[in-house]
Amino acid sequence: MARWHQFVLALVFLTRLPLERLLPRHILSLAKSSWAFPLVGAIVGAAASLTFLLPGPSLLHAALALALAVWLTGALHEDGLADFADGAGGRDREDRLRIMRDSAIGSYGVIALILTSLIRVAAISVLSPWHLIAAAACGRTAIILVLGGLLPARPDGLGHAAGTPGARNVGMVSIIALLFLLLAGDGAMFALIAGLLATAVTIRQARVWLGGHTGDVLGATSVLTETAVLAAFALWI
Repeated sequence: MARWHQFVLALVFLTRLPLERLLPRHILSLAKSSWAFPLVGAIVGAAASLTFLLPGPSLLHAALALALAVWLTGALHEDGLADFADGAGGRDREDRLRIMRDSAIGSYGVIALILTSLIRVAAISVLSPWHLIAAAACGRTAIILVLGGLLPARPDGLGHAAGTPGARNVGMVSIIALLFLLLAGDGAMFALIAGLLATAVTIRQARVWLGGHTGDVLGATSVLTETAVLAAFALWI
């Protein structure tokens, strides 16, 4: 039963699905639920790929798939990407953290959202549902890799509250993500390398700019890793 509650908590945290009533009254650890993150990503990817069943051009299917995925997640990760990109304009660590907490979106954030959305739509238009599922799973796996590889940059906030997943959960999410990549077929290793590079670069920038991770860094890593995996699959075929 504990695993089920952990899975539901991951669903509630990463999506806008109204499943809170399925959770127990006592407080659950998000870190202990981290093993389910790639499974939730796969569910989001599978739901988004249902748009492929509609008639019409593949480019429209891809745009609708991305729109559905963003709606299902409440643009949680995209918001983090925009804030993290805006933080790049800060003078120092404190200034970047201040900018990232500002609810307004700047030019860096707008450009980051436009470019990643264009790349994802273009890639999805030539890929299969399995590619979309694998990329979405990898994006959520990247969140756990950041939590395991960086300390929180703030003493409060989402990044601090998320906790540390532990080596066991990091290993579990890595195996699950790899399985989804292999199910996607040819180009899996190329996509894996691209995803790991995107995750590693984001972790490095977060360490240099902020000295650790925040909730925005987690969201940004998810989007950038998912985008890299989709682009790699599209370039391979």
